Amino acid sequence: GTTPGRVYKGRGMPGRMGNEMITVKNLKVVNIDADKNLIMLKGATPGKKGNLLMIRRLSAAKPPAGKSEA
Repeated sequence: GTTPGRVYKGRGMPGRMGNEMITVKNLKVVNIDADKNLIMLKGATPGKKGNLLMIRRLSAAKPPAGKSEA
């Protein structure tokens, strides 16, 4: 075998990437275009262009001041 004939502990090796779900908070909904089925967000979203995102509201989020939740 080649010297040292083994892999040292802690050595970084290639692995799988991108199969975990990522949560991004504090995104703002800027505009909703119902005719084209578009939601415009302000902030960084994970993934590449064309990927699907699951958008949901936080349960602990409060409505903006002056607006009632109906």
